[in-house]
Amino acid sequence: MTFRPLTAAVALALVLPSVAFAEDATDLDEILVTATRTPIALRDSLSPAQVIDRAQIERSQASSLQQLLAGRAGINLTNTGGLGKQTSLFLRGAGSNQLLVLVDGVRIGSATAGLPALQDLPVAQIERIEIVRGPHSSLYGADAIGGVIQIFTRRERGALQPRASAGVGSHGLREASAGIGQGGERAWFGADVALLRTDGINACDGTAAGWGAGCYADEPDRDGYRNRSASLRAGGKPAEAWTVEGSALRVEGYNHYDGSWANYSETVQQVLSGQVRYAPSARLSWQATVGRSDDQTDDYGAAGFVGGLDTRRDQASLQGDFVLAEGQRLTAGLDWLDDRITGTTAYDVTARDNTGVFAEYQGRFGAQQLQAGLRNDDNEQFGSHTTGDLGWGWHFGDGLKLAARYSTGFRAPSFNDLYYPYYGNPALRPEESKNLNLGLSGGGDAWRWSVDVFENRVDDLISYDASIFLPGNVDTARLRGGELTVATTLAGWDLSAEYSHVDPRNRSEGANRGKLLPRRARNTGRIDLDRRFGDLALGASVNAAGRRYDDAANTVEVGGHATADLRLEYALHPDWTLQARVTNLFDRDYQLVDWYNQPGREFGLSVRWQPAR
Repeated sequence: MTFRPLTAAVALALVLPSVAFAEDATDLDEILVTATRTPIALRDSLSPAQVIDRAQIERSQASSLQQLLAGRAGINLTNTGGLGKQTSLFLRGAGSNQLLVLVDGVRIGSATAGLPALQDLPVAQIERIEIVRGPHSSLYGADAIGGVIQIFTRRERGALQPRASAGVGSHGLREASAGIGQGGERAWFGADVALLRTDGINACDGTAAGWGAGCYADEPDRDGYRNRSASLRAGGKPAEAWTVEGSALRVEGYNHYDGSWANYSETVQQVLSGQVRYAPSARLSWQATVGRSDDQTDDYGAAGFVGGLDTRRDQASLQGDFVLAEGQRLTAGLDWLDDRITGTTAYDVTARDNTGVFAEYQGRFGAQQLQAGLRNDDNEQFGSHTTGDLGWGWHFGDGLKLAARYSTGFRAPSFNDLYYPYYGNPALRPEESKNLNLGLSGGGDAWRWSVDVFENRVDDLISYDASIFLPGNVDTARLRGGELTVATTLAGWDLSAEYSHVDPRNRSEGANRGKLLPRRARNTGRIDLDRRFGDLALGASVNAAGRRYDDAANTVEVGGHATADLRLEYALHPDWTLQARVTNLFDRDYQLVDWYNQPGREFGLSVRWQPAR
């Protein structure tokens, strides 16, 4: 089907979702960390942001990050064939390699491809997600051109709490998870394990004959997927001013797909994090963090093992937070990152490091709010790179706020961009961006809304240069758009809706000037409607995305779509909850990437056990 802007405007005027605000429209004290690297009230953020907490995750009954994030403000998603298949996230029109993803403060993703494997991150292990839109290189360095998504693993509060869940669904879906944790003022710990398995669908309708034939393989089979994950975390306060904590997450994926040279992969993502915090007073704190993320992939074909790559990213940071006066805070710190790769592919360079120094000021002067930041990154390959941000906010009263923010960003070329055999170009320069965002938000006791408009100009984009038959810094892009979000309660129903429009244009000289960047829908939206009737809870979601092009020349069109999901939850007992869902209720046939299928109508049934406190 075709999804038109007029249809979107009508449907999504009703449909404008979860404000970059909390699960409940009245929850004005939701905390956000990612936008400033310090805890602030979400309502005070000068950057457009959204928080998805554990209650929302469980209520959504999502089996994957793709299902959980689809249609949310600023987000465009692509997927190549269902659960476990490659999933790319375009934030505000920026490339999926221009997005920074953190897990418990640790940068993840492959240094070779420059992409995080979002499809493998299990929702069963996630406590909350923070989505911050717009460049934040002044705080985090490279890659945060489109924005930052930070995922926090499960956290414990209160008395010892065991939990478990199990579920089944269409296409042979089986899910199970179990965990235990306890959290007090002096110490806390937790552990969780989760399993997911599906027989899958036929991922690709490609053919081995002809150019541009999708996956270049004739494999009309079901492409299954398995995921195993485990997480551990613990922490404590050995003294009043000291806090020590650590966490570990390991995810293993086993994925069948359609391909000409390989059609099965085994992946491992592992994230380790440790932190020490010293806060001798309310006006001063120091925080030291160390971390490591590993991204490993082994590919197999009909004849067995065909190749593999391992990425290791060691990280460390030291951050100081200083309260200068009431309403005045200075944050300053040092970041270090070391990337190393090994595997069967030969790269001319297999390691590089980066050291960043940053400072961020936050000030409140009555109704006025000011934010300013500056960062310098010294990259082993690309030398010095300086980025900054400047933000201003005006709180009118009655919850109304006007905000403006100007920021710059950059992305260092990945190892594939630079050194992949017969493709890489070691002469590449970093990509650079300049972004302006204007936002207006407001609300009352039972509702919240926000409107943001932005323009992000990205120079030296890396893409194929036909003059040298290699990638080059040949492209310039203008990413322009806006988002509208609403959350309220109507007649006992919790309604959240969001609508996004982005115009990601190629502004380079040449045949593709003025064309839309590939795989981004210009219009996307989501509506969530939920209500509880005693022990029974009902919910529905509508996700919509307009048409997109699958190529830079805009000759291959992928049609728009709109899908509806229904969910039901019933408390069988204070300790037991039954959940049922129908996704893609009307069995829409659609694709997000040309040639690659998406599931039709699916059913799911699960039971969750968690003893009442």
